[in-house]
Amino acid sequence: MTSQRPRGRFAPSPTGPLHFGSLVAALGSWLFARAAGGDWLVRIEDLDPPREVPGAAAGQLATLAAFGLLPDEPPAFQSTRGALYAQALATLLARGDALECHCSRTDLAAAGGIHRACVPGRRRRTPAVRLRVPDVRLGFDDRIQGHYEQDLGRDVGDVVLRRADGCWAYQLAVVVDDAAQGITDVVRGADLLDSTPRQILLQQRLGLPTPAYAHLPLVRDAEGRKLGKSLAALPVDAADPLPALRAAWAFLGQPPSAWPEGAPGLALVRAVAAFDARRVPREANAPVQPG
Repeated sequence: MTSQRPRGRFAPSPTGPLHFGSLVAALGSWLFARAAGGDWLVRIEDLDPPREVPGAAAGQLATLAAFGLLPDEPPAFQSTRGALYAQALATLLARGDALECHCSRTDLAAAGGIHRACVPGRRRRTPAVRLRVPDVRLGFDDRIQGHYEQDLGRDVGDVVLRRADGCWAYQLAVVVDDAAQGITDVVRGADLLDSTPRQILLQQRLGLPTPAYAHLPLVRDAEGRKLGKSLAALPVDAADPLPALRAAWAFLGQPPSAWPEGAPGLALVRAVAAFDARRVPREANAPVQPG
């Protein structure tokens, strides 16, 4: 793995326009990849049609382009990659590492939604499929957040891989796609920190490599809410990208004075030499104000 060219990615869900929190994740992943001399990809996580906003994916890609954040390969769409997920699921089922689950949310409510064993006698026409999760603590060293570990059996339980409605679950898709696309470095928001141990377990079950992880501080509003779920989640202005780029650069702990002059694409290229990953904070220094 040491000789492999570094590859990072940004993977938004097409549930609306890119907001400042999305821009921080995109810029952070781009900077980490470029500073390592690597490639940067974009993957649209369009696995949940009921939540998808028509035209959102095209709008997100256009906004990234306006900000100078251009992927090195054509964007991938998870909705077209079902055959890869089905192959991985078949492997897990054949090895006994996955099981069909007929339990409903009501069945699991008393356990806080954590599945450890199926309710006897339950049958559903289209069961979910879950990863068998052992009683084990699994940890990893994050480049920003430090060491993190989790009791998977107690805190997570058996992980959904394919939902009862037939949709592929995020945990399976992200693991399969990161391996298939050769991603060596996953840089994303800290809201996904606690998903990482279960993804590492799934990588181990499938015999896939584990990338390095760096979880960026979350952008929150003055009420402490994650920006993507608050009124402050206004779309960034693709017609005037420089102010938002400078703000995202500063949010990532980089000195504002180090942001280069020039149009977005040129400024980004110059910013790579000034980027210092050691400056990225574990938590945001200040909330983002609405409006």
